Amino acid sequence: MASRLNPYLSFDGDARQALEFYREVFGGDLRINSYGDFGESDAPGADKVMHGMLETPSGFTLMGADAPPGMEHAAGNNFAVSLSGDDDAELRGYWEKLSAGGSVSVPLEKQMWGDVFGMCADRFGVPWMVNITEPRG
Repeated sequence: MASRLNPYLSFDGDARQALEFYREVFGGDLRINSYGDFGESDAPGADKVMHGMLETPSGFTLMGADAPPGMEHAAGNNFAVSLSGDDDAELRGYWEKLSAGGSVSVPLEKQMWGDVFGMCADRFGVPWMVNITEPRG
């Protein structure tokens, strides 16, 4: 298997809900392992996600986990997940679902470089950038 670059998202106890939400948005196969799967199933935090991976029909792979027990979760603004391509309907569909219940910082509209682009944070606070490549003529 070739090396690949995947976004890995950290959550503060709601990784399962977030990863299930992303499966609703993108479809695909979601595998989740909890801390309890690899230790004491009755320990505090045993139901939290130790590792989750979503592989989608479009070829996206998204990974995530809850902060480990005893480690503080710190949300940052030093990343975003970028979706780009030329399938207008598909990307607009993702945008609608991701931005619902979240906040839009740049509306999805034609930009000065000619593409349709938008930025939002979903309802879990994860920042997304969507870029729809417009045909050059």
